[in-house]
Amino acid sequence: MGVDQMELEVPEDAVGRRVSCGGEHATVRFVGPVPPTTGLWLGVEWDDPERGKHDGSHEGVQYFTCRHPKGGSFVRPAKVSFGVDYLTAVQQVYLFDSEEVLSEEISVSSKKRMEWGFIKERSFETLPSVLLNKAEVNGPGADGEIRKTTPNVKWLDLYGNLLSRWEDVAAITQQLEQLEGLDLSNSRLCLPSDVSAHCQVFCSLKVLILMKCDLTWPQILECAPMWPQLEDLYLDENNITELQRPDGVLQSLKSLNLSLNSLVQDSVLSIAALPRLEQLNLSKTGLSDLRFDDAAPGCQTAMFPALKNLILDHNNITEWRVVDELAKLPSLVQLSCRSNCLLSSDGNPKTVDQLLIAKVGQLAILNGVQIHPEDRRGAELDYIKMFGEEWLKAGGRSQPSSQFISQHPRYLSLIDKYGAPEEGELKKPEPFALKNQLLKITFVFPDDPERKPIEKKLPASMVVQKVKGLLYRLLKVPAADLKLTYTSLKMVGTEFDIDSDLKTLQFYSIENGDQVLVRWS
Repeated sequence: MGVDQMELEVPEDAVGRRVSCGGEHATVRFVGPVPPTTGLWLGVEWDDPERGKHDGSHEGVQYFTCRHPKGGSFVRPAKVSFGVDYLTAVQQVYLFDSEEVLSEEISVSSKKRMEWGFIKERSFETLPSVLLNKAEVNGPGADGEIRKTTPNVKWLDLYGNLLSRWEDVAAITQQLEQLEGLDLSNSRLCLPSDVSAHCQVFCSLKVLILMKCDLTWPQILECAPMWPQLEDLYLDENNITELQRPDGVLQSLKSLNLSLNSLVQDSVLSIAALPRLEQLNLSKTGLSDLRFDDAAPGCQTAMFPALKNLILDHNNITEWRVVDELAKLPSLVQLSCRSNCLLSSDGNPKTVDQLLIAKVGQLAILNGVQIHPEDRRGAELDYIKMFGEEWLKAGGRSQPSSQFISQHPRYLSLIDKYGAPEEGELKKPEPFALKNQLLKITFVFPDDPERKPIEKKLPASMVVQKVKGLLYRLLKVPAADLKLTYTSLKMVGTEFDIDSDLKTLQFYSIENGDQVLVRWS
């Protein structure tokens, strides 16, 4: 540590305050001399411990403590910024000297932002949103001035600022009576001493973003009474591990994001009683299991009664019974389950998607893709055939074993829907044999009765585009003009569209002996 001759006035309440230094944020833990050097030093604990050098000690003396053994540093006051108040930040972000700006070469994106600043300069009071991302805001400023200056703000972005206490946040928001959305991500906020004193301050708040705030779930529950009308809560990448039941708080919550937290998976059910929760993001939380033991296989659970959208991407789910558990959720229509370890017998990721569709009967969207009726039909028919032999061995039509029912809760309802699989369909295909499976297909031409039907043997893995190419060579009709449908011996009288050139015959569940109807314009 060297000597820095530049000394700035340090606030009396510096300890606990947030500062920025060299583009990084830290919390002041110590103010004073550090012998044998002269002058004043700030002992800081960095948000990013990789930025630090030690644990708050120097030459055997402990000046402050850090959670990380190398999360601390000593810096001169002249090297840090304690930030500015809200109104100063608004002026810095939204006001510009037009002559100075126009005399400089600036990027297109910067120019747009500055022009927008000119427009708003004369009417701060009409601003519906204020974006102060990384503007070093540390507090409200003069009493009552925010209410006078930006009274109509509904959305406030305070991502990565220097607020150190919830009381400072409350002092800002209590002057924004129409505030509905607030982003405090990348902050480190001390818990309020009296939560009840701030309940009215956030009474209109519906969306709260607290990403990367190093918060635990008990801290969230402690603060939650301040947010009585909250609907959307984003808690990505915090320090949340074990969840506890939110008794009397967060009852209006519709969307909760807990991604990138290392959750204790058995504790997830602690939030299952939230009555209005419609969307839950549990991506990258390390989950491998979910169980709703209040409901038997194939029945509906009383847990998560309103949950429509569940996101489970990048977890450790390997067991198909977890998917059967998800099928118990009464309102689930949208599921994202990318990058897990679910496998099918043929090793094909598309088969995994088909199994997900077949097992969760109420799904309308899987992994962000809408499930069309023909997709569901194909998936469910394939599911029946895939496990038909197992069904017969378990008792078949008479009474399948309880073990089979627990492993395939929807199987009997699918048989009621489509009928039992025929004996020739029961043989389980060898892994990766789909490309070698040939289907005998008859092409018929309903709009040209004089043309004789054409019979071909085609691989089930053949895409529709190549089928149309074959028909072009046979009929001399451009592939773009061809419209294909098919009929199945199992559902006589019903005609199914073949509407995607990039899908395979097997995708549409076209089977041996089916007819493909060929029309063209």
